Amino acid sequence: MEQRAFNLTEYLSKGVEQLAGDILRASLRNPRETLFALRFSVAARKARARRERLADNGENVPAFLIASITDRCNLSCAGCYARANSARADVHRREPLSTERWSRLFAEARDLGVSFILLAGGEPFIRGDVLAAAAAVKEIVFPVFTNGTLIDDGALRMLRRNRNLVPMLSIEGDRAQTDTRRSGGTYDALMRTVDRLHAARILFGASVTVTTENLRTVVSREFVGRLHAKGCRALILVEYVPMTEDSRRLAPTDAAREAIQRGQEELRSLFPDTVFISFPGDEKHSGGCLAAGRGFFHVSVDGSAEPCPFSPHSDTNLRDAPLRAALASPLFTKLIDTGMLLSEHSGGCLLVEKDREVRELAGAAR
Repeated sequence: MEQRAFNLTEYLSKGVEQLAGDILRASLRNPRETLFALRFSVAARKARARRERLADNGENVPAFLIASITDRCNLSCAGCYARANSARADVHRREPLSTERWSRLFAEARDLGVSFILLAGGEPFIRGDVLAAAAAVKEIVFPVFTNGTLIDDGALRMLRRNRNLVPMLSIEGDRAQTDTRRSGGTYDALMRTVDRLHAARILFGASVTVTTENLRTVVSREFVGRLHAKGCRALILVEYVPMTEDSRRLAPTDAAREAIQRGQEELRSLFPDTVFISFPGDEKHSGGCLAAGRGFFHVSVDGSAEPCPFSPHSDTNLRDAPLRAALASPLFTKLIDTGMLLSEHSGGCLLVEKDREVRELAGAAR
């Protein structure tokens, strides 16, 4: 029998609708969350139809975006990507985007059919103005990747009113593992936030940077069970990407990556009301690296359209251009047309491994 050709757009679109269903199942015990999830399921189907119409005209629109809305943070974590990428960027950063421009970018994303925008930093809760702008775009879910220490009474009220903002609390494992990376006392502060979110019946998740040191902990039923008991209904496992040579030992090996996948599958069976996602996960199922608009791209603090958060190179700034233009940028086009995103690599992030080549393409594209 002839094997059916892999269709990346179809795979991602179905993935978004599956995720919408997972969100619905995770919220069934909370009427307000359930109503939000039902509305989002309808919005996700409409968004898919918009993306498919554009695809018929030769325009690929990803279902996901990642937006770093600030580079400021109240913590100083070991191995911070934001600091490392700021040092690696091949252009001088401009002033941060205004609240008004972020608001228009979110609206542009909605009109193109984007369903999820991951808000990152720095610490996103430093930019309450941008979070409020995101909250107004109800057709998009905004997972907010936060260290959890700035979620005060005002932030709780905003989250309660706007269910499309979903806090994703960064945790590194147990108390010792978390405090080692994020400084002493962070774990206890984070658990206090978890308890407040649970008491307020706000849907939240957790984000874990998986290294060779915490892998066994973070895919264990004990670790996930403690979070689940406190109301956590999503867990994103992000494989550590080494930004320096001396941190390469922390990056998961191929064997560790297989252990992550096995652990994730077991967790899905143990906690069926919880969403589990690994990133980048098994690229065999997505036809290669999803950066540069194939599955997502990254908008930096100053509006630079970059292939992904780990590859801070750009030839297009969204301060001066519409979101739609980034998808047709010379850099993104070259990364896709040259086949670089499908090339072999040793594991982890392909674009970090090929940083010199990406930098050269960005320079040639400008």
